[in-house]
Amino acid sequence: MNRVAAPPPLFYEMLKLQSIELDHGDQDKLATFLSHLLLVNQQFNLTAIKDPVEAWVKHIADSLTLLPFLAALEAKNVVDIGSGGGLPGIPLAIAMPNVSFTLIESTGKKARFLSEAVQLLGLHNVSVMQARIEDASAFRSAEREAMDAVTCRAVGQLASIVELAVPLLKVGGVLLAIKGERAPQEIEAAQRALELLHAKVDTTTRTPTGTIVAVVKLAKTSRLYPRDQGLPSRKPLGIVEPNDSSSQQS
Repeated sequence: MNRVAAPPPLFYEMLKLQSIELDHGDQDKLATFLSHLLLVNQQFNLTAIKDPVEAWVKHIADSLTLLPFLAALEAKNVVDIGSGGGLPGIPLAIAMPNVSFTLIESTGKKARFLSEAVQLLGLHNVSVMQARIEDASAFRSAEREAMDAVTCRAVGQLASIVELAVPLLKVGGVLLAIKGERAPQEIEAAQRALELLHAKVDTTTRTPTGTIVAVVKLAKTSRLYPRDQGLPSRKPLGIVEPNDSSSQQS
């Protein structure tokens, strides 16, 4: 496996901006992970970014922007939903070895990649679950209302994400979603979903690579949520398409 080059100056600038300090050996593990990600990406699609320099910033540094938030929460159990190529879950797990991470991914090839990466890196604090998020967060599932934090990146619009993620959280737990420039519009569109899920947007924080939306869970989740497979993505709560009233639930 060809190793990627050292991170560009912008990578270190981003970490310094957020007062993030990597422990000894973390950068080497991050390089190993990124090398493996880009190698496997040649076989099947995990990321549109193929340039290692760009990937250090837009994948690794972007993932690590959640680190100060998880540290402030003193999170012990974190689930990364729609983990795909392991972002942001694996970089965070490398930097936080005392935190337990669960990576949820429904696609078989991607779940196998995640398991291989975890084994390659020797990450004893990470488990991989091949499952739909609706199943993992369903009423009476072992993961439901058991997590201190949920992380996600490039999973979908916020109105869909909150229905999938909030049921996994303990009361007082926090969803940390890395969003883009349309974060304010997504937050506005998610207001009804947030109300139904007993959650609220606590903070929004701009970073050089995105916007971190922090959603706090205020009360236990109704057994009605999440709805059946596919519905949270196809028909987000509170967002009504023309001639469709099924998203308006009470």
